Amino acid sequence: MEVAELKAIIEGLLFASGDEGITVKQLQKVLGISKETVDHLLEELKYEYERRDRGIMIMSSNEVLHLTTKPEHSDYYKKLLEVPQSSRMSQAALETLAIIAYRQPITKTEIEDIRGVKSDRPIQTLVTRSLIEEVGRKESVGKPILFGTSKEFLTYFGLTSLDELPPLPDTDEPEDINQEADLFFERFNDELE
Repeated sequence: MEVAELKAIIEGLLFASGDEGITVKQLQKVLGISKETVDHLLEELKYEYERRDRGIMIMSSNEVLHLTTKPEHSDYYKKLLEVPQSSRMSQAALETLAIIAYRQPITKTEIEDIRGVKSDRPIQTLVTRSLIEEVGRKESVGKPILFGTSKEFLTYFGLTSLDELPPLPDTDEPEDINQEADLFFERFNDELE
């Protein structure tokens, strides 16, 4: 594999790892290359990100690597947070919300098992919009957070209780359940535009 392609993959892995970040050891395992090669590629990426025309950088904290924004652009990020966001939610957020609505209380790991992908960002989006909230801790190893829908969820979708959610089809196929729930939430999403 070429150096440029390896750097592109590392960049993608850094982005995909989100807030959790990724370690050099994890990069080694995923790419099947030596620690020295990973270190060299990371140094090249860091050097490229130092240019003025780049808006991101690689940060290392406790041996975990994160892709992050440059502090010198912080005024613009603050302005972004002040600008009202559109009321439309991403497909990932809608899927996650449907899973939580029908399976609550549920942990992030259980959501990810159903969706088949990491769900940190959709969960954060839903928490930020106050559509879901922490409703407790599961009595298992690590006591993971349990999520459930909030009162704002009911208001947002014009429901008086969770009993008004459309019934799920009688099937054991998670894909069918997710599709049915997605259709329900997409209908409301479209109406809010």
